[in-house]
Amino acid sequence: MTSTQESPNQPDIAFAFVQSLAGELSAGKVDLPSFPEVAVRVRRILSDPKSSIEQVVRVVGSEPALAARLMRIANSASLNRSGRAVADLRTAINRIGYNMVRSASISFAMAQIRSANKIAGLEHYLTDLWQRSTLVAAFAFVIARTCSKVNPDEAMLGGMMHGIGKLYVLTRATRHPELFADNAVLDGLISDWHASIGKAILENWDFSEELANAVGDQDDHNNEEAGPARLHDVIAIAILMASYAADLVGLELALHDLPGAERLGLTAAKTAIVMKECAAEVAALNYALGD
Repeated sequence: MTSTQESPNQPDIAFAFVQSLAGELSAGKVDLPSFPEVAVRVRRILSDPKSSIEQVVRVVGSEPALAARLMRIANSASLNRSGRAVADLRTAINRIGYNMVRSASISFAMAQIRSANKIAGLEHYLTDLWQRSTLVAAFAFVIARTCSKVNPDEAMLGGMMHGIGKLYVLTRATRHPELFADNAVLDGLISDWHASIGKAILENWDFSEELANAVGDQDDHNNEEAGPARLHDVIAIAILMASYAADLVGLELALHDLPGAERLGLTAAKTAIVMKECAAEVAALNYALGD
């Protein structure tokens, strides 16, 4: 920000921006600008319980790049335990399941949005969001499969969707270039509001209540409710693991005494083992979900 005269207006601009987002969400207007049509169609058809596998294949097959991504996931080392390669889209979708299709379509959409001309100026935000989302999704999948009874595919979807509120804020922020006069203002908006916005989006898009709550409460590490690990635990811990992926000591300190980590059985020793044993799977899944 170069002009001191602009400073007093920033809080008012930020507040007006948040109000406009709240109005859109309350009115149910949550489709994202620049969101590829195929991703919207995938979301809609998968939310319809009457949809057939043939319809899903038809929609996914209409976008070759997305279809290729699903084939890559189906044949990835993490999901293709038998070693038998899948050669057709219908078999690939049957192998990976609808939640994985959702995850892949969101990853594809993020990759497309970050290269859209109308989002110029936000490339670093979008690139970081896309990379972080695919990494959290991969960690969530591995944590769910190795440390809990949570469905790994749903965990991956939650990881992929944990930043959807950030994406919503960023795509709407292009209408308000004055927000970019001070990166701290935009960073603060994203930090303060993305989780609750993400929850509202998932509710509007008819995702499960558990998934919407896991995204909305992703920063809440203080729930001491007894019982087995839940989807929220997996998503919250996956976010921490992605943040400390190259810093095991820092991760162990961050997980220390967290109720969610305890429910997942992540002692310091177990955390080290999980991070080491899962490194290859995380890399494989991250590659499969990414470009």
